[in-house]
Amino acid sequence: MKIYTKTGDKGDTALFGGKRISKGELRIECYGTVDELNSYVGLLRDQDVNKKRKEVLVEIQDRLFTAGSILATEPGNTKVKVPALSEKDINYLEQQIDAMEADLLPMKSFVLPGGHPSVSFGHITRTVCRRAERITIRLNQAEEVDPLVITYLNRLSDYFFVLCRKMTKELNAEETPWQARM
Repeated sequence: MKIYTKTGDKGDTALFGGKRISKGELRIECYGTVDELNSYVGLLRDQDVNKKRKEVLVEIQDRLFTAGSILATEPGNTKVKVPALSEKDINYLEQQIDAMEADLLPMKSFVLPGGHPSVSFGHITRTVCRRAERITIRLNQAEEVDPLVITYLNRLSDYFFVLCRKMTKELNAEETPWQARM
């Protein structure tokens, strides 16, 4: 497979199924942001503290490719075979969240991102996930998006928040509570 095709040199690209649209379209920004998120998940996966979570993070990356495939397909195009997300994928994230939270103290306030480079990478990943979710919601307001994509991204950002707390604990890093100045 050749990397450069030159077909996008004038600013358009093809969706799954062949329809060509501008690279500036919201749909392209949407699945491009999911792709960016996937790259940050790879960065998180490469952190030593996450070696034991490698399989979970690879599973998440796989599901993000699925979400990207769904988003890269023109709505209503049933001629293209695209992988699907399922409720099991949402349940998987919830189980991972619950398992991590069982070992953490209850939150009493918001926490400031940071404390260790690995934790900071996690918070960047979380915020990119939230951006992907917001863009997907905007796309859904213009044309229908599989609701499981939105649910998955919402739950995934929760997963990353709890993962950051878990990494903070495992790294003996400081979790800094936000104290609003009133």
